[in-house]
Amino acid sequence: MKSGGEENPVRRTDPLIEEFCSHLTYERNASAHTVRNYRRDLEAFAAKTASGEEKGAALWSKIEPGDVRAYVGSMHLTHMKSSMQRNLCAIKSFFKYLVREGHLGSSPAETVASPKLPKKLPEFMPVDEVFLLLDSVREEGLSGARDKAILELLYATGVRVSELTALSVKDLDLTNLTARVKGKGKVEREVVLTSPSAKAVSEYFRERREAGFPPDYEAPVFLNARGGRLTDRSVRRILNEWLMRAAISRRVSPHTLRHTFATHLLGGGADLRGIQELLGHKSLSTTQKYTHLGIEKLMEVYDKAHPRA
Repeated sequence: MKSGGEENPVRRTDPLIEEFCSHLTYERNASAHTVRNYRRDLEAFAAKTASGEEKGAALWSKIEPGDVRAYVGSMHLTHMKSSMQRNLCAIKSFFKYLVREGHLGSSPAETVASPKLPKKLPEFMPVDEVFLLLDSVREEGLSGARDKAILELLYATGVRVSELTALSVKDLDLTNLTARVKGKGKVEREVVLTSPSAKAVSEYFRERREAGFPPDYEAPVFLNARGGRLTDRSVRRILNEWLMRAAISRRVSPHTLRHTFATHLLGGGADLRGIQELLGHKSLSTTQKYTHLGIEKLMEVYDKAHPRA
């Protein structure tokens, strides 16, 4: 392996990394974000461990478990444990693919243990703070109507930001208060809209027509100033802008609103499996992290349910 631990400053394009990324995209239906992260992590690993200009099987067949452990260990001072875990996950998945495709006889990463992450409860907003945020969006015109619709939909449906920006007009049924969402792995599910969110979207569509955008069933639901599809980053920027205007100091991301949606539903008595379906979770265990109800709610349930309470 590379002596001295110096990274190759030249960005490497490894044929097997590209083959693996194509597999993720076309066979595993991984998102562009996931593929981009895996490619970056694997290229960094290759640059750290390769000698000279080795690529492909000539490079990867020389990697040993100690090399993987040393690489992950070297990240200890500069990376969070979650980042270390993601890097190791990418490396493990990559070597597993190489073995399955016959490029390698065994995986050097198979016995490398993942760093243990501290259990962290999802952060969420209290109901009054959500209402404060939504009620703060009172700006007239197209951008104000769009921003209102974005925030209302995020809280009403609990969709991921990537699912929100991927919505097209044809995916919405504002009459029956439903929307078709394409989630992870391009699995489609139906989510429910609230009356305020449907009203906000209708108002946004009206503003769009008045601004000269013709009705288009195939068009993105949310447009940027140039008429193109709004990006995930733009949604985060819009959310941050309205948080500032509402004088909400806590850090809130679109995913925080997803956590908030699930937490408020569960606190209101919704069934855990129903929440699982709405969130698009494959496993119920993923949804169970939202059972972090406050002590007041737990005491209320206890008082109502326990015979001696």
